[in-house]
Amino acid sequence: MGKRIDLHTHSIFSDGELLPSEIARRACVLGHQAVAITDHVDASNLDCVGRVINAVLDIRDNWDIEIVPGAEITHAPAEIIPKLARKARELGAEIVVVHGETLVEPVIEGTNWSAVNCPDVDILAHPGLITHEEARIAKEKDIVLEISARRGHSLGNGHVVQVAREVGANLVVDTDTHAPEDLINYQMAEKIALGAGLPADELKIVLRDNPVSILEGKGIL
Repeated sequence: MGKRIDLHTHSIFSDGELLPSEIARRACVLGHQAVAITDHVDASNLDCVGRVINAVLDIRDNWDIEIVPGAEITHAPAEIIPKLARKARELGAEIVVVHGETLVEPVIEGTNWSAVNCPDVDILAHPGLITHEEARIAKEKDIVLEISARRGHSLGNGHVVQVAREVGANLVVDTDTHAPEDLINYQMAEKIALGAGLPADELKIVLRDNPVSILEGKGIL
């Protein structure tokens, strides 16, 4: 079993309940190697990326966990997702997530399509009833699809796993943490992936190899 990596969490800088330092401490106790703080952003609050960066620098230097500043583009017009992703990257976001077309929120149609065609996006979160064409493009663009541990968003996990496996798109398991109880250990992440239909022999690829590859590609690990 490897150490957990979670690339999708939220702090008090958007709608989360935890300070970045508390996310880091709780993740460290749960056996995480790395956790990304990806607060919700649109054109109104992209400056929160800088606040997260300021909050995590001391943690990186003093604790045995890698804290990765990021952003989750959320409920923005699909047409401006590329612009927002590029701006978030320029402001220092090392992980850029897009809030996909989950089954439980009124995300505008076309969000998944815009996200998978954007070179600055790393992860399409809880993409709901993603199409095979969208998943194929995600594979081509090295954009990873998310198996979500979050209640509600997880309703689409089975479909996401099936489509991703059929086209060869990469997957990760993230929590979309907002509250202390949302963070999970490696064993629970395994159960969520298995419950979504992922074969046991692919667990390490999804839980370790894929998130490690994302971070290594950015020079973080």
